[in-house]
Amino acid sequence: CPAPSTLKTANGTRICAELFTDDSAYYNQCCGGKVLAVEPGEDVPYLPWEWAGKVSSLVVGTRCELTVWSKAGKKGNSKRFNA
Repeated sequence: CPAPSTLKTANGTRICAELFTDDSAYYNQCCGGKVLAVEPGEDVPYLPWEWAGKVSSLVVGTRCELTVWSKAGKKGNSKRFNA
């Protein structure tokens, strides 16, 4: 998985989190598959349909916090993640 302090786009813009579709019991095989980048200040109450129930691993950048909900539209139980 990428280190939290290294999360950046190809042009060098800071990213607050990356979500991945593939996970593994072996650390060197985690954070694989498709990647969804979350930019600073981004508010996404609904994930793209192809991501529903697919996030298996994530990395949150330094000085960022990611809050996720168990149901669409910011409903249900929530969980906060940080670096």
